Parts: sequence; structure tokens; C-alpha cells
Amino acid sequence: MAERMIVIGGDAAGMAAASQARRRRRDRTDLEITAFERGHFTSYSSCGIPYWVSGQVQERDQLIARDPAAFRDKFDIDVRVRHEVTAIDLDRREVVARDLAGGGEVRAGFDTLVYATGASPVRPAWAGGGVAGVFGVQTLDDGTALIDWLEHEPRPRRAVVVGGGYIGVEMAEALLDRGLTVDLVEQADQPMATVDPDMGELVAEALRQTGIGIHTGLPVEGLAERDGRVSAVVTAEGPIPADVVVLGLGVRPNIALAEAAGLPIGPSGAVRVDRRMRVPGVPGVWAAGDCVESLHRVSGLPVHIPLGTHANKQGRVAGINIGGGYATFPGVVGTAVTKVCELEVGRTGLRERDAVAAGFEFITVLAESTNRAGYFPGARPMTVKLIAERPSGRLLGAQIVGWSEAAKRIDALAVALWNGMTVDEMTALDLGYAPPYAPVWDPVLIAAREAVEALAHTGR
Repeated sequence: MAERMIVIGGDAAGMAAASQARRRRRDRTDLEITAFERGHFTSYSSCGIPYWVSGQVQERDQLIARDPAAFRDKFDIDVRVRHEVTAIDLDRREVVARDLAGGGEVRAGFDTLVYATGASPVRPAWAGGGVAGVFGVQTLDDGTALIDWLEHEPRPRRAVVVGGGYIGVEMAEALLDRGLTVDLVEQADQPMATVDPDMGELVAEALRQTGIGIHTGLPVEGLAERDGRVSAVVTAEGPIPADVVVLGLGVRPNIALAEAAGLPIGPSGAVRVDRRMRVPGVPGVWAAGDCVESLHRVSGLPVHIPLGTHANKQGRVAGINIGGGYATFPGVVGTAVTKVCELEVGRTGLRERDAVAAGFEFITVLAESTNRAGYFPGARPMTVKLIAERPSGRLLGAQIVGWSEAAKRIDALAVALWNGMTVDEMTALDLGYAPPYAPVWDPVLIAAREAVEALAHTGR
């Protein structure tokens, strides 16, 4: 009798696990794989939704890496879209799913279960009153609904984005590109809380220069409506007119099913897994993606960092192990990049408040430089921030804000961080140089050199 593998969640982590398991166990008589996905699509890029909304990506299908038919044909995986798993019975080794299209209930037994439910967007109580014109942007279905709203009469002219994280600033730009007047409302004192406040202020100023209205330190209290459609976002400082509201308040791990089934939840609020992506103490159950916590390689603490890069790697690790191989997921350092119109933002490792929480003593430096040789046409400013442990000089974190060629420089810093390099060692890194791409002293090297000097002045 074939082993039965059930996957809950048909996006990056779940389908990577299913595909890897099938590659190693190709005989369906040996392994049957069924994947349940409550949406209409599998293996798509939710990170690409803002660029589809803006029009830079023309077609929705460009964001889909592999559709259900491809999984069935190439990998012999029974993908059931529009099926929402509502319960996991570990004693009976089965899942219960609701057929959202055809109606009815499906029960499926498993020997191996992959929990890959992803994360759910934060939706505050004031957004749940059924007022038309309020959207999240977590799934392709969300993107479809938003674009439909933007393209049908009466066409919205004023947009408010609530939340200034990655998705918030990207959606603000997307709506600006579509010709709307855009306001961004953020409860914190500056947008982009994934970087330190001094770097976040650089982002805020760049947003202001685009014409986006920036309202920081301002919580949203509710919505105003007219004829069932949103007409304004209500704040303590008064209403901000809106014909469409986009929520960019971040996500939480989707753990409701896991909690109900008794799977262990870690201190980060996500499902706890070991290095092989197994759920500890629950034989035959694995988890991967935005619903799980990871080890932060710098702080040593469990963290929840929902990124597609991690989800794909974790799903692959789970699938290799399920298929009879051996693989581990070694942890994360929290590397991420985005752009705000032409401004590029990158970060990796710990922010100042993270370093404090983890108990480190540290110094910080801000290094100002340019993306190219100063005399070369198109040279523009770049700010690099480094956080280094005192007295060892080990790099703890880095942030970059600048224009062209800024964001991907964070990769060099992420590699240094991953390998535990000190800022002194970093000053000798053999980085590429040519006037169209960098000054003779790359901004990364300038920042490392200034960090070495700062450590010397603080008694390293």
C-alpha cells in the first residue's frame, strides 16, 4: 500500500515539499501526494502583486510559477484547489477539508503531513465591517479584487494605504503609478520599521518627494462610508479622504489549525520545527514556510520572518527528507530588499533594538557615499549603516538606503554576517570596482572602515 502524503497549502513551501518528495520517490504506487489549497492558484509570487497592480507586470499569470495542471502532469500530485482544510485529526491520521466550489466535505487519511498554511494579513477590527473598497494584498485573489475595484466605475481617485512596511510602501508606489492621489498612514514614528528610525526617516523623505502624503505616529480609528463604499479613513487628526483603502499592516503565522490539532507553537507565535523541518514530538508531521519559526543565526533566538526565499528553501528541505534524503535548514539572518519609487532599501541581521533585546554591546556607524565614482554620470548618494559587536567587532546587522545599485549591496553584507565576519576583516573584502558601478572604496568598505575606527575609539 502506498504511503499517503497530504500537503496543506499550495504555495511556495507546500508545493516545494511535494515536488522534492516526488523527485525522490517517483513511483505513485510507493507515494501518493495530495495537496489542498483554499485559493484558486498554486506556486505564485505574492511579492509580485504590487508590480501587477502598478502595471509593470502585465498579466496575472506571469506571477504563477506552476499551475495545478503542471503539478498533476509533471509530478503526479493531486492538487485540489478551492479546498480549505478545516481540521487535522492526529489520532485518526486524517484531515477534513471543505470543498469551497462544489460544496461538501472531504476526509483524507495521511501517513505524512506537511503543514504549509502560510501567514494571514493583519486585519484590524475597524476593517471588518463589510465596507466596500478595503483590500488586503496577500493572495492573487486579493490582487484580482483590488484591480477590479480600481478599473470599474466610479474609478477611485484617492487611495489610503494603512501601514508603512514593505507591502505598504510598495502598494503606495503602485497606486501612485496608476495615477491615484496616495496617502500612507503609519502608527509608528516612521515607515519601514524593519530598519532603524534614522534610516526609516530617509525612506519617509523619499516618499514625500514623490507626492505621497505621509502621516506617521497616527493610528487609524475607523472608516467612514457613503452608500456602502469607503469614503475616508478616520484618525485622531481627522478624516483622510479615500475611495480605496489598502491594508499593509503585516502578517501573522496562520496557526489556527496547528493549535487546534495540538502542534507545538514556539515563542515567536509560529509553529515550532527542528532543522529538518519536522514538528517535534509529532511523528510524520512536517511544517514549512510563513507559518513556522526559524533560528536567527545572529541573535540565536527563534524568529518569525515570513519571506518567500525562506519558504521555498524550507519546503525543499522538508521534501528532501520526506523523500528519503537528508537536508537541514540552517536558519536566517533576515535579509530583505525593497524599493520606494527609485529609492532602494536593504537590511540584514539585527536592528539596534534587536541587538539590545539579544543582550549585545555594540557600536553603530552611518557611512555616506555614492553608488558610483563621484565623477561618473548618475552618481547618487547612498547611506550604509553597520551595527557591530563591542569589543569583538563582529558584524551584527546592516542597512542600506540609496538609489541605483544600492539594495543588492546588502547581499555582500549578508554573506559577511552569515559567516561571522568582523568589520576589520570586511575592510579587506575584494569587491568589484569600476567607475560606473562603485567608487574605488565601495560604500560597504567605507562603512566597515568607519566601524573599525568607532570600535577603536570605544576601547575595543
